[in-house]
Amino acid sequence: MQKISKRNSNSPFTGKELNSVCPDKKKKEKKDNFVEILPPEITFKIFSQLDIQSLCRAATTCKSWNQTIKNCDYLWKHHCLTVRAICQKEIDGDRGNGYSWRVTLLRNYWKSKVKHEWLSGRYSNICSPISLPEKNMCPMDADTWGEILEAELER
Repeated sequence: MQKISKRNSNSPFTGKELNSVCPDKKKKEKKDNFVEILPPEITFKIFSQLDIQSLCRAATTCKSWNQTIKNCDYLWKHHCLTVRAICQKEIDGDRGNGYSWRVTLLRNYWKSKVKHEWLSGRYSNICSPISLPEKNMCPMDADTWGEILEAELER
């Protein structure tokens, strides 16, 4: 015996007719999607020109872009090495623990931003904890706070 769902039995189209509409739509989508048209080397070259925020936004564009960006560790390495200038211990630790460049960057990006602002003296004249911007703070270890305090003492 064949089971037929109520949803399918009420449809004016058969499964074959529905499937024949989808390939045309997929062809158009493929034609408009350079990731699926160009060779991977060219695609990676294009994505490698993006800054971190643009790369993350591009990854949310569609599934094929997401997979391409997510699976290409090369795209994240340059950005991660830039963050390493501020968070060397953290980056080296994550890489030593086997994290990919992408995961390492995602784990340390905001910390590097906050640490850079502290080290550059942005928060040197804060009168109270209320004056600190809450959205720009993140947990930091004792060594990081030691670096920040040393920088403050040198100012």
